[in-house]
Amino acid sequence: MAQDVSAAPVEEKHGLRRVVGVWLLFAFIVGDTLGAGIYTLVGTMALDVGGVIWLPLLIALAVALLTAGTYAELITKYPHAGGAARYVERAFGIPFVSFLVGFLMMASGITTAAALANAFAGDYLATLVDLPAAPMAVAFILVLTLINLRGVRESLGANMVAAMIEVSGLVLIIVIAAIVFGGGGGDPSRLIEFAPDVPPLQGAFAATIIAFFSFLGFEAAANMAEEVKNPSHAYPRALFGAILTAAVVYLLIAIGAVIVVPPADLAESTGPLLEVVTASGLPVPGWLFSIIALIAIANGALLFMVMASRVGYGLGEAGLLPRAFRRVLPKRRTPWVSIVVVAAVTILLTLLGDVATLAETTVLLLLLVFLSANVSVLVLKKDRVEHPHFSVPRAVPILAIIASIVLLTQQTGPVWLGTLVYLAVGSVLFVVARARRKHEMRTERIDVIPPSTAPAPSESPAAPRSDDDRAR
Repeated sequence: MAQDVSAAPVEEKHGLRRVVGVWLLFAFIVGDTLGAGIYTLVGTMALDVGGVIWLPLLIALAVALLTAGTYAELITKYPHAGGAARYVERAFGIPFVSFLVGFLMMASGITTAAALANAFAGDYLATLVDLPAAPMAVAFILVLTLINLRGVRESLGANMVAAMIEVSGLVLIIVIAAIVFGGGGGDPSRLIEFAPDVPPLQGAFAATIIAFFSFLGFEAAANMAEEVKNPSHAYPRALFGAILTAAVVYLLIAIGAVIVVPPADLAESTGPLLEVVTASGLPVPGWLFSIIALIAIANGALLFMVMASRVGYGLGEAGLLPRAFRRVLPKRRTPWVSIVVVAAVTILLTLLGDVATLAETTVLLLLLVFLSANVSVLVLKKDRVEHPHFSVPRAVPILAIIASIVLLTQQTGPVWLGTLVYLAVGSVLFVVARARRKHEMRTERIDVIPPSTAPAPSESPAAPRSDDDRAR
């Protein structure tokens, strides 16, 4: 599928310090990919395909691996932070297109956080307290916003602890399902039963969109490109290894969940993995697993809100969003305007959409980003760099483009409408920012031109006056 031409690391005199090796990078990508989506979306997939949840997961895995091949080439060829927006800029040199790619990344973070906020206020929380979902989702976002305002160190510190708890919850589900199946319980025949009221092919494509949401996160690894030792060697191994690891975990969870719990019951729950714990009959308190799931969901939402607010700040710094996005708190040095805007839009989306619709919108947004990356890698094939890098055949990005287009055709009208609104708002902000920047540049040029002190053409310089002249 690909050719690894790794050799000596890229030596750079400037930039960030390269201290991240293969295993640390692998752990980072696994932590980013094994997100909170699987805690909530197993039920949505069961609604579309019944017990055949493993099928959309395998299709989504194939699409993810194709796009990962593109990212592996781009990251190792251009080992600098910036991600898809930077690759598009290098390939086409059109500021508006580069801005849209960055803005879509920001929008995907906001939409994902909104989806997870709704998931947080669902069945997992209801196991602990009986409170209205909408106010709890809003309160959840406000708490995460305060953490985000506090600082990135606090946000990432919370992420490290939450990530370990999150993975432990997934492992627990796999162990529970194995114990039930090993004890003769469950019904493996459900794994080949499609949803009764949905055509199998239609259901498989619809569920693949949701399944693809669970694999998202690997693309964020591009932002660590300047800190990885020998990226040509480290990135392909860590990237593909992490995606395959996540796929194994997801498949085991999906298969185990369907064996233990009827797909119809999974489809009706916003906390499907809690249904597995309850149905197993094992002495695992439901409230304990709910806490684990809530921590996982909160961790994912926090990471996406941090990412979106930093992308907004970066676009403001580049003059592609209004300059207000550059403002930071005096002491904490956090981009407070960008953080507040992200929080406000997240709250609005939380109140307007449900988990499945918001997840599908995130997938659509990132499919557009992935399309840009796959087209860029084809354009940049002719670009030669001095250092060795990972390379994929042209067929890989072409297949990834075809797969992305197929998934885009499966999106519903409301999801496309939401994306078009994002694009319209982003375009307006871009035009405003560019107009303001041009005005500032004209003003600066006028300010730096000193007033002329030269005599008028009709005048001649006055000769020095003599003492007699001064006396008179």
